[in-house]
Amino acid sequence: MKPTPTLARAGCVLAAFALAGCGFFESAEDKAAPVISFAPYTENYAGKPDFAYVEHRFPLSTADLYRITPKNLSFLDQEQVDQIYARLTAGPIPDGPFEGDLFFPRGGSGKLRLSEIAGGGLKSLLVNVAGAKLDLIGETLWKGKVFYRDQRLLRNRIEDLDALKKLGLVEDSAANPLQKTRVDGKDQWLLFPAKLYCGQSLLDGRRESIIIDYAFTDELPGYRRMPDIMAGRDGFAIRDEIRMVYPGFYLGRAYLDRAFVVNFVLYNKDIAERAKDEFLKTGKVQQDCWTGTQQRLVVMAPARTG
Repeated sequence: MKPTPTLARAGCVLAAFALAGCGFFESAEDKAAPVISFAPYTENYAGKPDFAYVEHRFPLSTADLYRITPKNLSFLDQEQVDQIYARLTAGPIPDGPFEGDLFFPRGGSGKLRLSEIAGGGLKSLLVNVAGAKLDLIGETLWKGKVFYRDQRLLRNRIEDLDALKKLGLVEDSAANPLQKTRVDGKDQWLLFPAKLYCGQSLLDGRRESIIIDYAFTDELPGYRRMPDIMAGRDGFAIRDEIRMVYPGFYLGRAYLDRAFVVNFVLYNKDIAERAKDEFLKTGKVQQDCWTGTQQRLVVMAPARTG
């Protein structure tokens, strides 16, 4: 059976934006699903609860939010991940470097097999990337993103360009050198620029999310035709959206031509540690995007005694 066009294109979004594991946490909380409440549901669409009902009946406390880690989300199924996302707000548009990681919900394969999603290969844009090479790109390249909040701009961080260069997917010259940054003592290359703005979530239209939009990547500073064209409107029309779990930690959804393809997380340890005590006490944070007509109910963690 031939793959559908959407699935064939899905290979590129995952190849272009797969985020290698970054070892955010090493704690007991990472080894089991977070202990938080969910609305009852069944597998068929008619058995999925309305998000307004979920938020009204099962609000998340700040203590609940801190039970969620970038790693333990993979112990939840997709409906549970979606119910968490729907109970979040966008929070502030991030600024600076963030580590990144894909995650696979419970019941998924736990393995990113881009060659299978793409139907064996991608034969477009004058490139032919297939099989093990495609899987290698998806599994090893991306380590995170750099947000330029004031410019409403984002770039993806790539630590190792060898695979892309060997496939002829990177243009580099003295006249147009690759841009790079240094994070945690390591040089990382900056590719795939995207616009940042607030916009309607494709999952939960009751409030806005932070949108990472690659459609007009060719109009942004730092653009180079290869490989950046693969992400834009002349390639595979990638659009991500994120909401804040707690300061420094965002839950994301990646879309290809408005079709959902994968979950991801973004994390900045310095921000998370610095803001934790205050957010636990107040639940308050800067909101850069519209929070909707149904105001999110945040239950603060009880004060510590002793």
